Amino acid sequence: MFERLENIKAKYEEVSNLLTDPEIMSDFNKLKDLSKEQSDLKEVVDKYAEYQKIEDELAQAKEMLNDSELKEFAEEEMARLTEEKEKVYGELEILLVPKDENDGKNVIMEIRGAAGGDEANIFAGDLFRMYTYYAEKNGWKIEVINTIEGTSGGFSQAEFMIKGDSVYSKLKYESGSHRVQRVPVTETQGRVHTSTATVLVMPEVETVNIDVKESDIKMDVYHSSGAGGQSVNTSNSAVRLTHIPTGVVVTCQTERSQLKNRERALNLLKIKIKDEQERQQAEALGTERKTKIGSGDRSEKIRTYNYPQNRVTDHRINFSIMSLDKVMDGNLDPVVEALITEDLKRKLAGESFE
Repeated sequence: MFERLENIKAKYEEVSNLLTDPEIMSDFNKLKDLSKEQSDLKEVVDKYAEYQKIEDELAQAKEMLNDSELKEFAEEEMARLTEEKEKVYGELEILLVPKDENDGKNVIMEIRGAAGGDEANIFAGDLFRMYTYYAEKNGWKIEVINTIEGTSGGFSQAEFMIKGDSVYSKLKYESGSHRVQRVPVTETQGRVHTSTATVLVMPEVETVNIDVKESDIKMDVYHSSGAGGQSVNTSNSAVRLTHIPTGVVVTCQTERSQLKNRERALNLLKIKIKDEQERQQAEALGTERKTKIGSGDRSEKIRTYNYPQNRVTDHRINFSIMSLDKVMDGNLDPVVEALITEDLKRKLAGESFE
């Protein structure tokens, strides 16, 4: 670890020197890139300097042990500094964990009712509300891209964007099949049913370098249904794009202009294709990476929402919390924080969360 820290320190000094070079200072793009690199390295370098300072103070305290008048003070200092050294060492370990470059990005989420018919769609609607409430609590903004309402309520499909500070860092663990156990409103005999809804979370990418040929895209236009069935647009402004080679389909009806809906749908299409390509590449390389979303079958679950017991269980980390009602009201932080903690723990151990 210390060899790596020395290399980071040397790199930081190299970048800092380059930033004073007149040739670099006159090149805006190079200056921007180097400034970002310096900023990324600075936190580690400063923490390493703090660790080295503590080590120097420990060495001085150790020397004072030979002085009978200062021995008691030296022992107290050594105890304090040893505790501080362990704390800073742990912080350095965390700083050296590879960062996810997408953590600071907005996200595009897709929720679909899966196994369970009408109840699955109702549950998909409940999940949509849960994420909406969670976004509000974090001061994030939600923009609905497209929704298809279920016949008995909820959504058979809902696509939306969440914008805000470091959204992906908290929601990236939500991809997968979510299972609900409860008595559906459509159940007449009071029996508990099991249904699922799938969630897909993708980081927003401003510029997606995916070559999509116009000849590979089928475009359909239709009347926008408006937000929640209101403000119905009588023009054919809603757009559905189908990428024929991959079968990826996206729909956008949030804008009043067909052109703007198509532009937004095309970017979403590229993001989905990119996500699928990355998944296939990981599988081809034999990487032990679970797909972000399964078929929605009951067995492919990442989390269970058990209403009779008021319990939420995340099966990936064997974590349960007996406050489902609060979670569904947007108090998702206990689950998210448990996932982040376990992810960090596994990364420090050299394991992959996915």
